[in-house]
Amino acid sequence: MSITRVAAIDCGTNSVRLLIADVQPDGSLVDVTRQMRIVRLGEGVDRTGRLAEAAIERTRVALVHYAAEIAAAGVDHARMVATSASRDASNADDFRDMVTATLGFAPEVVSGDEEARLTFAGAVQGLRAEPPFLVFDIGGGSTEFVVGSADGDGDGVDAAISVDIGCVRLTERHLHDHPPTPAQIAAAEKDIIGAVDRALAAVDAGRARTFVGLAGSVTTVTALALGLTEYVAEHIHRARVSTADVAKVTADLLAATPEERLANAVMHPGRADVIGAGALILRIILERSGAEAVVASESDILDGVAMSCIRQS
Repeated sequence: MSITRVAAIDCGTNSVRLLIADVQPDGSLVDVTRQMRIVRLGEGVDRTGRLAEAAIERTRVALVHYAAEIAAAGVDHARMVATSASRDASNADDFRDMVTATLGFAPEVVSGDEEARLTFAGAVQGLRAEPPFLVFDIGGGSTEFVVGSADGDGDGVDAAISVDIGCVRLTERHLHDHPPTPAQIAAAEKDIIGAVDRALAAVDAGRARTFVGLAGSVTTVTALALGLTEYVAEHIHRARVSTADVAKVTADLLAATPEERLANAVMHPGRADVIGAGALILRIILERSGAEAVVASESDILDGVAMSCIRQS
């Protein structure tokens, strides 16, 4: 098989990301470019049930840039998936029409199950650790949980579920002050625990031996736990952080204002106001699953979507 260049776009509740990569003959990916823009597409969706016009416009501006990158790179196959926010919205057709006009092809609003399977495929590629794996992806509006072994049998997924807890959704729902009050944190914890316990039971997480965390909340907490002075993906990818260290970083983040969080050089400006909720979700997942540590991964649904381009071509 010759090398094929693919483009994958993942549009979630908080960010829209692009990966252009070359698929090698062995099926592995070599990055050409990997980009992210915080567009907050899901802003207010939990309350209104609709995508805000301003949020759709922010996303359009990001996609105009990505369309130019894809054209310049000479991509053979491209795919865009849209996840939690656009699944929930009553005006999803407006979003779909905008994407089609901007990119020249329509987004695929994937189910929670498909989102989880793409996430797993991206997360475990090249991972050398003891299976089964519990992979969880903490997004802006939802969190996916997948258990599997990546043993070459099918897609490696044994069970998967998506639940409606995410850093944007929980911030808008509960964490209204900066920093949040103890009562607000307690309400968020109750919400998260209910969803996490339901998800862990659904995927039989008790048999997992390696716990892999994905997305910006996890990688940012990892960078803070490692004491990095700048965000270096190579140092974060596959790093192992103890549950105790996650709990400490979470407490520090929840006690800080967004401005104080931004004093950390690893903090993306578009994440500072929601990272407290994201860290809280991570801490509770680890505690409720009995995990001693989490392995952070920079490979996620974006990589899974890129690999799927070949299967669909």
